[in-house]
Amino acid sequence: MEPVATPGADPQFPMRGVAQPTRDEALALPGLHISRHPIIAAKLTTLRDENTTPAEFYTLVRELGALLAYEATADLATEPAPIRTPLEPMVGQRLVGGVGVLPILRAGLGMAEGFRQALPEAQVWHLGLRRDERTLRPVQYYNQLARAANLQVCFVVDPMLATGGSGIDALDLLEAKGVRRLRYLALIAAPYGLVALRRAHPNTPIYVAAVDERLDERGYICPGLGDAGDRQFNTL
Repeated sequence: MEPVATPGADPQFPMRGVAQPTRDEALALPGLHISRHPIIAAKLTTLRDENTTPAEFYTLVRELGALLAYEATADLATEPAPIRTPLEPMVGQRLVGGVGVLPILRAGLGMAEGFRQALPEAQVWHLGLRRDERTLRPVQYYNQLARAANLQVCFVVDPMLATGGSGIDALDLLEAKGVRRLRYLALIAAPYGLVALRRAHPNTPIYVAAVDERLDERGYICPGLGDAGDRQFNTL
């Protein structure tokens, strides 16, 4: 379901005439987790507001990244850990294996910082993908994937899941590297991107704060929040 330019099509509007799934179809996808937390909903509303300043926007992306991280890590494996408190011995719990985080540059950086607030010892990799505005296909310009040593799971994080191209490419790269347990986190997602990602990676859990209605003819999520990278880093 990746959009491609067709002969005679206007390259400024690559989604013109492309069929899109409905929001209801996307909501029925297996393995899709949509947050129901009222704090996430409130912060996301402020994030969408065109009057939110870049500084406020960046802070909100980081905070939402941390909140989604708590939801997406609720079932991580643990093992018994004997310790001694100031009063007496006890058996607590420690995580089994490491956790990786892969932000898609540059918009994913704020979410990754929030993720590290929840899990400071997470291993952070980086993948640079930009969108070709004519075809909406991702173009890789940076790749820094460290050795996947003893990871129990790796999270790909990106504020926007629009056409799904960047997310699919990131998950493909991690699978090729031998990382088998993967999850995808986004703040908002379009039905088109959700269906494309689910078809390409049917067993990867997807965690989002909200599912929006559609992509416009340029391939932007509506109602959306604008360009997450530009709004975070004040490059509008």
